[in-house]
Amino acid sequence: MKIVLFGATGDVGTATLHEALKRGHTVTAIARNIHKLADVPDSVTRESVDVLAKPHRVAELMASHDVAVSALRPISGSESLLVEMSKVLLDAARQTKAPIYLTGGAATLKLADESGHTVLTAPDFLPDAVRPIAEACAKQDALFDQYEDVQWTCLRPPAMLIEGPLTGQYVRGTDTLIPDHDGVARISFADFGYAMVDLIETGNGGQQRLTVGYQNRAAA
Repeated sequence: MKIVLFGATGDVGTATLHEALKRGHTVTAIARNIHKLADVPDSVTRESVDVLAKPHRVAELMASHDVAVSALRPISGSESLLVEMSKVLLDAARQTKAPIYLTGGAATLKLADESGHTVLTAPDFLPDAVRPIAEACAKQDALFDQYEDVQWTCLRPPAMLIEGPLTGQYVRGTDTLIPDHDGVARISFADFGYAMVDLIETGNGGQQRLTVGYQNRAAA
């Protein structure tokens, strides 16, 4: 499968890239700064694209690949750009009819305590430092409802994305955080990338919001 990966140099993008290559897929890695792609394997096609400045190039790339993946995250202080970048990608997917898989955020996921609160609305759940990106992710999530004619999948991480080994073991859910044995919803970057490639290989042809996490891992 030919995959174009936007945001290939971040933690999620890097994990997704390596997992896709391990499974034999052909990947085109996209980043704003081409120099950040210097260490990717030689088999990977590299290209520098500012998605906001060159939406036409985004559409061209999607048209020449089987599937698009977004692991885009704006820099600190520019969190609101996430919605604009996602819109460019979704518009290109609409134009080209390409399936697109986007990394979302945990903001709109419900807590597992049946309180009815989400990650974003629960009192004292989010540190102030991450509230701007959480709010941007909530707006990104709302954007998907405008694209009922696009084959999109949004994979939302749990409350904590952490450094850790690839296990290939995770639980998939929809709108609620998946807590581990200690009540904390978490997954490693490596396993999040693994889960993303699982979704790409499965396909669905529609629209879906999903999440993943570890569950009862200590008892396994």
